[in-house]
Amino acid sequence: MTDFEEVKHGANRFTTRVWVIALAVALCLSLLGIRAYYLQVIRHDDFMQRAESNRTAVVPIIPYRGNIVDRNGVLLASNYSAYTLEIWPSRVRNLENTINELAKIVDIQPIHRRRFDRLRSEAGPYDSLPIRTQLTDEEVARFTSQSYRFPGVQIAARLFRSYPMGTTASHIVGYIGRINQRDEERIEERGEEANYRGSTHIGKTGIEDRYESELHGITGVEELEKSSAGRPIRVMDTSPARSGNTVVLSLDVKLQKLVEELYGNRRGALVAIDPNNGEILAMVSMPTYDPNLFVEGIDHENWQALNESIDRPLFNRALRGTYPPGSTYKPFMALAALETGARSPNMVVQDSGTWTLAGHNYRSGHALGPVDMRRSIERSSNVYFYSLAYEMGVDKIHDFMAPLGFGQLTGIDLNGEGRGILPSREWKRNTFSDPRRKTWIPGDTVSLGIGQGYNSFTMLQLTHAMATLANGGTSYTPHLAKGRLDSMRNELLGFPQPAGVNLGFRKENIQVIFDGMEGVTIRGTSRRIFANAPYRSAGKTGTAQAATVGQRERYNAAKLAEHQRDHSLYAAFAPIENPQIAVVAIVENAGFGAAAAAPIVRRVMDYWLAGQYPSPEDIAAVQNGNASGPPIGTPRRVEDVVLPSAVLPFLQRPQNNGQANPLEPWEHGPPPPQPTSAP
Repeated sequence: MTDFEEVKHGANRFTTRVWVIALAVALCLSLLGIRAYYLQVIRHDDFMQRAESNRTAVVPIIPYRGNIVDRNGVLLASNYSAYTLEIWPSRVRNLENTINELAKIVDIQPIHRRRFDRLRSEAGPYDSLPIRTQLTDEEVARFTSQSYRFPGVQIAARLFRSYPMGTTASHIVGYIGRINQRDEERIEERGEEANYRGSTHIGKTGIEDRYESELHGITGVEELEKSSAGRPIRVMDTSPARSGNTVVLSLDVKLQKLVEELYGNRRGALVAIDPNNGEILAMVSMPTYDPNLFVEGIDHENWQALNESIDRPLFNRALRGTYPPGSTYKPFMALAALETGARSPNMVVQDSGTWTLAGHNYRSGHALGPVDMRRSIERSSNVYFYSLAYEMGVDKIHDFMAPLGFGQLTGIDLNGEGRGILPSREWKRNTFSDPRRKTWIPGDTVSLGIGQGYNSFTMLQLTHAMATLANGGTSYTPHLAKGRLDSMRNELLGFPQPAGVNLGFRKENIQVIFDGMEGVTIRGTSRRIFANAPYRSAGKTGTAQAATVGQRERYNAAKLAEHQRDHSLYAAFAPIENPQIAVVAIVENAGFGAAAAAPIVRRVMDYWLAGQYPSPEDIAAVQNGNASGPPIGTPRRVEDVVLPSAVLPFLQRPQNNGQANPLEPWEHGPPPPQPTSAP
């Protein structure tokens, strides 16, 4: 190759390389241009939003949780503000060392550490968790002066839930607790994630749970402008939170507290209902507990004490406990006989002390001789009702009792209601797996007549039925929430309730039952307890077996363990001419109905109908089971007994310059107590 050709070939190669490089550069520039177009044009809005979010922050404003008050405005659940020391575990390098150093500044006990560890196990990785609540001003000042030493730790002002009545009505009011995973799932199912942003607590039981939507309120938002360091500069926009509504209960907490005091250390339940509308006036489950223990997480020792106690203080006996009704079932059996035509009120049955079926003798205590329907209720004749149940048959009994609410959910506005058992042939076939036990036999029916056998009902169901009987046959849905105090309009608004259902009982049949039950209080088993009562009442004692005793054996409480002894029941309403209250009480393992349950019911009726609060010595006698007659000592006026609790001002009796009292439709009992302190 000549020199010229060699130079020409080299020039061509150079030119080719230049073009390749130029194309490569052009390609790179094109890619950069495309990328720039994508970022600056196509993704413009997205990046503008991100930039804005770096400059601004949207912070939730937690709403003030609504109060819970009784019918007279007494606070049952409220809020107070306090400082809390909080830690972000994700922002702390050595958590254990940080807590040890904090303990040198503020008081941190082992119980606080255990609660923090439990909360940490339940919370998300980026949650802020309290290590100490309710800091004193001195503790706040000490930490603030050394806060630079503790990155990831802060002082926060928080609202805390408080239950000023303590253990009183705790099963009704319930409590709140920190939101867990199950709560989050429920919130998502309801589509309320936005409203719970920033919220840490939610209603767990009782009214706190059932009326969570009323109490929680509506979360607000605040838009802040931030500096490059993330510190807030100014508020750009705000949407204020809306406080939760105050829920007003039909409960009279002074009556509730009295009943709990009358029970003392005994177990049991009592429900009192206004038969004219289904309002719950008192709903007691004993023993009780302090809901304040649960607000910030209960410690292990208290939880173990409550959860493992043989007395089961966390169990709502009035709502969920099921018991045989004993002889308190007899008035309803008598009404069933009249309404179905199974017996006339004047039919006489010879009570010889036993009743025999297929060679098997059923005990009846002692012989009463000839008894008609009224006398069978008054003297509580087992023989009369053994034979009646056998004649009617289980399915006819079932079909009559179901509309009265026995073995059915009443629909009360509390979650977790027990259903109980109203037996039938179909129920037995579906309940037992053993083919030999699936078939209903005549002996199963006999015990139903005296409220034993497979019968098992809640005290709420029994009181609901008694209220229906008292008003002549209209079934109202029992309810605790009377209304709400709207936080925006400051108006007292009622909760709509379903209309009562008329069961169609004939007045003459109802009167027969009234006569028999009034006879119980005049000549029957509760005559001594209701002696000199300033009202006419109808009642029925009951004794329900807690442990089975053979027909050939005689019941002897002294030979049985305390938890195996019979339960004491009493069911009543008054005044007969215009019933205003229906009450059922059970005292577990306390024996005969007139011995333990009837004295409590007498004091409840004295309170509600006569405005009388028992004397201290009378309360002590009832607690000890020594109240065998009418109340002793000098009773106090209900209005003179003051509760150690605040009263919501809106619900106090206003002077109103002579105008009509806007609270009148809400008041069916004693006047509200005067407040002892500001709420």
